[in-house]
Amino acid sequence: MSEFKDVTIIKKANIYFDGKVTSRTVVFSDGSRKTLGIMLPGKYEFNTDDKEIMEIISGDLEVLITASEGWKTITDGGVFEVPAKSKFSLHVKRPTDYCCSYIK
Repeated sequence: MSEFKDVTIIKKANIYFDGKVTSRTVVFSDGSRKTLGIMLPGKYEFNTDDKEIMEIISGDLEVLITASEGWKTITDGGVFEVPAKSKFSLHVKRPTDYCCSYIK
């Protein structure tokens, strides 16, 4: 899906890691939400409350969800899932445009 219709966008940005990761929240009529953002090159660790589905619109990164699975490379058009109540690490290699869906 290349566009969203009939949504509410929260104006206040979500800013992490001294501005190296930013996003805006999009709320749908059914109450579900996504964030659209940019990550600059660097290493980051995030904690999750809900399950997350990360779609990499453009970019290049490595993700570590569990040590047993190891690091996985994700590039343009790639997707990965993160379980609820967990954490994951990213090594972003070039500016990355992403869409994150939160699953209750």
